[in-house]
Amino acid sequence: MQTNFSEEQLQDPRIAEADSILQKCVHCGLCTATCSTYVLLGDERDSPRGRIYLMKDMFENASSASKEVRTHVDRCLSCLSCMSTCPSGVDYMHLVDLAREHIEETSERPARDQMIRNMLASVLPFPSRFRMALWAAMLARPFRGLFRKLHLTELAAMLELAPGRPPVRGRYAGGGVARPHAHRAKRVAMLPGCAQQVLRPQINDATVRLFARQGIEVIVSRESGCCGALTHHMGRKEETELAVKKNIDAWYELMREEPLDAIIINASGCGTTVKDYGHMLSDDPQYSRRAEEISAITKDVTEFLFDYEQDAPQNWSSIKVAYHSACSMQHGQRVTEEPKALLRKAGFTVMDIPEGHICCGSAGVYNILQPEIASQLRDRKVQNIESIKPDIIATGNIGCITQIATGTKIPIVHTVELLDWALGGPIPKGLESMAKNSKNVRSLYKEQELEKDQTE
Repeated sequence: MQTNFSEEQLQDPRIAEADSILQKCVHCGLCTATCSTYVLLGDERDSPRGRIYLMKDMFENASSASKEVRTHVDRCLSCLSCMSTCPSGVDYMHLVDLAREHIEETSERPARDQMIRNMLASVLPFPSRFRMALWAAMLARPFRGLFRKLHLTELAAMLELAPGRPPVRGRYAGGGVARPHAHRAKRVAMLPGCAQQVLRPQINDATVRLFARQGIEVIVSRESGCCGALTHHMGRKEETELAVKKNIDAWYELMREEPLDAIIINASGCGTTVKDYGHMLSDDPQYSRRAEEISAITKDVTEFLFDYEQDAPQNWSSIKVAYHSACSMQHGQRVTEEPKALLRKAGFTVMDIPEGHICCGSAGVYNILQPEIASQLRDRKVQNIESIKPDIIATGNIGCITQIATGTKIPIVHTVELLDWALGGPIPKGLESMAKNSKNVRSLYKEQELEKDQTE
């Protein structure tokens, strides 16, 4: 793609980066076939190619983001399916990130939109605030139909996604160290996450148990927190960098005490972001090197386990598992076969989902900010899942779990919950009756106590 930036414009590192990315696009249009919003809406401006033209025009003219640009960039899920398809290697992920920052800096959003975004940025990255918000949502949930009639669709979507039961705390909540009884073979740090530890704390619990059986010491730094993805995808650069630097400081301190074998992420949306820390802070003289080091040792939990010798399963089941590969997993991190291979090795029958490259509509807070499109994508995903008649659904991202669960009665769990169960852990929540009725399940679960220091 030919660009027309002036020499003065190219002095701006962000414009120079955008120019470099834009020049790789050859207008082939292959991205349109795999773009979730284009497949759904059929509008060229809601395809990667169309958005690239809109962003190019905005950057070249050094103009404030127009309503048109804002609308169509906001509709982008950042599913990154286009990057898996693009033959030219266009770095769409970083281009749309730059556009979002520009939109946030130059565009004046409607008051309601801005209020919703401020609320999400002020609540979701903070577990204690989010936990209180879920209590409030539980009380307001019966009124979601009323909010919908009043066209308060974002609030209705929040209530629809909120669980109908009080939030519980995980067994391994807070900062601390989980030490295996056996000889320690590896030492890793785990991102505690923000929304995940409130919505489904058993994911972190399962990860700790699973690693402990393998002789892996798990450290959760008291200083680490939200990965920064939520504010990053809303174009909030300063808030994002604060979260990113806080995590880097926390993990780097652990690395100074003793080398880490990996930083483990069990929410793929977070993993894509943490693996990008090196790029995000590449221009920061104080943090660039440390950010690169952190990104280099960051692994999805299944990515790490795939390269680590596994014990034989203790619970064996013929349960059919539909594996939903989150967009951030398959397109963002290119981790595709490892989770399925681990599930098969653990004894499960793994099934691929038709149109697996199409997003479920979660995409961070997309299902709140763009509820209509998100609902259509969820329904499409659920239809494809139900067409193969699985017993359960497994995925590696809390956003997908929350989103898909609102559209189907098929139980959905995190991949590590199934792996933990297979290696002697408890039956994942929601599968109790299924496991009880399965003729091929051999339960040898015995609770394993772990040494740990714990703080709330």
